[in-house]
Amino acid sequence: MAAKKHDGNKLKKRKQNPDVKNRTDSSASKKPKLVSSDTQTERLKKPFKPSKKAHNPSKLIKSESGKEKHEPQTKRERRLHAKELAEARKKKRKRHYTLEQELASLWEKMRQRNIAKEERSKLISEALQKMKGKIPEIASSHVSSRVLQTCVKYCSQTERDSVFEELKPHFLNFACNTYAVHLVNKMLDNASKKQLSEFILNLHGHVASLLRHMVGSVVIEHAYQLANATQKQELLMELYSTELQLFKDLTLMKESRLLDVIAKLNLQKGSVLRHMTAVVQPILEKGIVDHSIIHRVLIEYFSIVDKSSAAEVIQQLSGPLLVRMIHTKDGSRIGMLCIKHGSAKERKKIVKGMKGHMGKIAYDQYGSTVLAYIVSTVDDTTLVTKTVIRELQPILKELALDKNGRRPLLQLLHPNCSRYFSPDEMAAFNLTIPSLNAKDGESGDEDNSTKLTVVGTKESASPENVQLIDGGKKDPYLRRKELLVENGLAEKLIDVCIENAGELLRSNFGKHVLYEVATGGAGGILHPVLDDKLNALHEAIASLVAEPKSEEEHVLENFHSSRTIRRLIIDSPTFATTLWIKALKGNCGLWAQGHSSKVIYAFLESSDVKIKERANKELQPLIDGGILKKPENKQPGKEG
Repeated sequence: MAAKKHDGNKLKKRKQNPDVKNRTDSSASKKPKLVSSDTQTERLKKPFKPSKKAHNPSKLIKSESGKEKHEPQTKRERRLHAKELAEARKKKRKRHYTLEQELASLWEKMRQRNIAKEERSKLISEALQKMKGKIPEIASSHVSSRVLQTCVKYCSQTERDSVFEELKPHFLNFACNTYAVHLVNKMLDNASKKQLSEFILNLHGHVASLLRHMVGSVVIEHAYQLANATQKQELLMELYSTELQLFKDLTLMKESRLLDVIAKLNLQKGSVLRHMTAVVQPILEKGIVDHSIIHRVLIEYFSIVDKSSAAEVIQQLSGPLLVRMIHTKDGSRIGMLCIKHGSAKERKKIVKGMKGHMGKIAYDQYGSTVLAYIVSTVDDTTLVTKTVIRELQPILKELALDKNGRRPLLQLLHPNCSRYFSPDEMAAFNLTIPSLNAKDGESGDEDNSTKLTVVGTKESASPENVQLIDGGKKDPYLRRKELLVENGLAEKLIDVCIENAGELLRSNFGKHVLYEVATGGAGGILHPVLDDKLNALHEAIASLVAEPKSEEEHVLENFHSSRTIRRLIIDSPTFATTLWIKALKGNCGLWAQGHSSKVIYAFLESSDVKIKERANKELQPLIDGGILKKPENKQPGKEG
């Protein structure tokens, strides 16, 4: 019974898979047919005959010229044939293709550096003669535009004038062309004052539209950089209102500030604001923020903008976009305004957007002021430490020796010092947006409106008008201590000063960093935590002073180092004591002449009575003998 049941299951399985049986039967029925050995031998003996589909070498084809020729066989022939076909198509498609090929050949010769001037002039004249009357047609080509740029750069003034006249009616079209824009910029670089004036006149009514164009904005910026003050004002005026854009005569005025222009022409502030918003918003949306003319427009826009629009612009700029703006004077001010009026979230975006660019920003003239403002304003010291300080730590020596790079360090060591920041820069630290700075119940249109644009006038640049930076809510001293001392920056900075004391002392810029570190910073912020390190620095400087005279210039004879050491003696009793004991006691007679005499006499100008008494015993005989003379400078410690 069990066996029968098992057979039944097999039958069921066969019924469930009928395809298996079919496949088995079909495969079994289709058995391979064996070919006899005689037949196979006959096939091998038969010669090979190409099929009809095979390539026939004797087949003739017609070229585009109409002549019959053989189809290419080898790879090289096929490649040459494809090149001939491509050349033929280009000749049909491009009207001046042959001319461009001739110009490219001439360009390869004329652009060589070691070519004689006479030979280059001859090649340029030949190229210009070939292009005469056709320049507007071929200027948009990537080949011909390069040839024209070289010709404009090296040709005579007469030839340049003829090219300018031929291109003059087409400048606006070329300003938006990817290749021709380089030719336009080269023409502007070599243009005469009259030609530049004509070009700026042609831009009238098109400035706003070109600024919204990625390529056209480059031409406007180039013209703006080359223009004089009056021409710059003409370009800016078009962006302020519709009336100024339509009527050219209204732009010819001396007033540079937007508020003054509105007052003189009796323009409606609402109308101006709407027009500027329509100009500014598309530019910001496209991210065209690299140009200084746009930065100037934004500064003027902030002076009249309402609260909501100002907040919207700050929100748009907060992030990596702002990094591309802070390389100009107005751009750095926009950066500081965004930091000042931005929320904590927006400040975080701004600081994080600078990540990876701190070194480049620190070395920039205007970017360094923005970094100095960040360390003085942003309360989130953890964020600033991770993003700013950590990127600057590996290059502390280079920063200390650089004119701009030292500024963030000096701002931490001695905030808002007029020795390191100009009055104009200090005034820029205190800029505000009137609508965001107005108190509750105030419109911000009257007195507050001058706070943004007053910078740059003689009155604002005077030291009496300079105020301290209006920072965040955190205590400034606590913020400095967290950024400078608690994260280890000061300790590494002292180590750099110890290792490179001689180089920093002799440097026109490094001496300031060394002085601030050696004195313990403003308010004694490095004391008492780093007193041991500071004593080591004092001894390192004293060791340099103790070195005997040699052919190499001594630190007491160098202009910069002698004055820095003098300041340290006057302002730091600890340093003065170390220097006297380790280096100068009993050796003052050797240094009583030249630059070093000021250093020796500084011991008598010290505010510490003990130092005066200690030095007076050795110095008074030198003074009585006429060897050591009192320096002419009546205000000690103000050099450098």
